[in-house]
Amino acid sequence: MTLRMEKISTGRAPGLRLAGRMRANELDSVSSHIREHGATWVDLEEVGLVDVESVRFLVRCEVAGVELHHCPPYVREWMSREANTRKESIMSKQNKPSIVFAHGIWADGSCFSKLILPLQAEGYEVASSQYGLNTFSADVATTLYTLGRVSRPAILVGHSYGGSVITAAGTDDRVAGLVYIAALAPDAGETSQTQQDKFPRTDVFSHIEVADGRIWMLRDGVECFAGDLPQDEQKLVWATHYAPAVDLFNAKVEGAAWRSKPSWYIVAKNDRTVHPELERFFAKRMGATTRELDSSHVPMLSHPKQVLDVIRTAARAVQGTAAALR
Repeated sequence: MTLRMEKISTGRAPGLRLAGRMRANELDSVSSHIREHGATWVDLEEVGLVDVESVRFLVRCEVAGVELHHCPPYVREWMSREANTRKESIMSKQNKPSIVFAHGIWADGSCFSKLILPLQAEGYEVASSQYGLNTFSADVATTLYTLGRVSRPAILVGHSYGGSVITAAGTDDRVAGLVYIAALAPDAGETSQTQQDKFPRTDVFSHIEVADGRIWMLRDGVECFAGDLPQDEQKLVWATHYAPAVDLFNAKVEGAAWRSKPSWYIVAKNDRTVHPELERFFAKRMGATTRELDSSHVPMLSHPKQVLDVIRTAARAVQGTAAALR
């Protein structure tokens, strides 16, 4: 039995009377009739069968202020379950912190591609900042702009030089936690270079070229940067790498977020770009929850599952803290 629709406009506010089976393929037509007639109520007394999409449609009708008359008890109970499920889903997503990524040199925001899609699939709001590696202040500002495009609270995740960026940007009140991936983590008054100068020079810096005011990685340098990736991925990393300004690492950090925000650190044990001992120094100094991986400088590409585990752990910790404070 197809669904019949009768417009009612006598004796009270305009409404719509339905009779027959209410199925998903009828909903556009019902919606059009409600809008065109200005219906403020819908009578369901003669509706004999309703599917789940129709129940959700009726929930939306009530939310929009359309009254439901003579709603069958089983439909009303079903609507209640659907409404509660929707609220729980919304609350679950709202309770999860957003994730904002900050990339390093010789990279851009797409270097987190293996992390972004799984996190989105789990209901996290995710954004990856795209900055030009021209000045430290501009890169921090871009990250803060990106932070403004997602819900609060947020976790900042920084790779390599991106660690310096989140150290500065993370002092923002919207930031609840920090995740460092083989990253720099200067203290207030330090630069991105301060602590690097105290550790042995890494292999990648024997494979660079300074030209046009920027520091380029030579083709053979990708082995030192991302040597545990398959050859085709290494070629992609090199082809898309973006060079930083020569003086990018000389800017001082004004505040260090890791001094007041919970932090997690991933040490890349086989790193030939940032020295692993420097990474351990940073992790220990900030009191971070630390995990070490048998990885090159790009664990988010070579060990994405393990990196995701750390980000999820940070997110759950932040989420639990936020829930306790409500």
